[in-house]
Amino acid sequence: MALQLDTIRATADRIAASHSLDLVDLEFSGGAKFRTLRIFIEKNAETRAKLAAEAAASDELELPKGVPAEILSFVTHEDCELFTRDFGTVLDVEDLIPGAEYTLEVSSPGLERKLFKPADFTRFTGSLIKVQTFTAVNANRHFQGRLTAFDGVTLALDLSAIKQKNKPKKVAGQKTAQPQTVEIAFNNIEKANLIPEI
Repeated sequence: MALQLDTIRATADRIAASHSLDLVDLEFSGGAKFRTLRIFIEKNAETRAKLAAEAAASDELELPKGVPAEILSFVTHEDCELFTRDFGTVLDVEDLIPGAEYTLEVSSPGLERKLFKPADFTRFTGSLIKVQTFTAVNANRHFQGRLTAFDGVTLALDLSAIKQKNKPKKVAGQKTAQPQTVEIAFNNIEKANLIPEI
């Protein structure tokens, strides 16, 4: 019996929504007795905005220094516990993961969260990110910089915001000037994640 990740994802979305949460990502790994289903959740946009406003207006609710409120998930241990209980019950009752043994892990996406959807790049415009492309752009597939713009098709990175690890290789006898900004097509992004600024 094959694992139906689309059904599991839809179920996780439904359970998350019932707790004012959003499903950020879902990963399934391992085989035989060592299977793990990892779920990453965050408060939904409305709740995040409300909590950020409360934190800004109150001395009691402190945000981590240097961390913009828009990148925080605001997920608590209680959120993870409640989601795990409800989602785990549905997984078992509906037998969505065939076989008896698996581990369910639920957490926030963390400060180095992965970016997947166009909405992620819009939300995190202004943040430092790391990008790996499918095909080379300016003779490079790995970039780190500040996401300065995203129009739904192309993102712009300011490379001067962070020291680059993988610079283009020099051709003998030629000087290569490292561009300060790079534009990358959204459909050329293999993977991307935030770089914490603390």
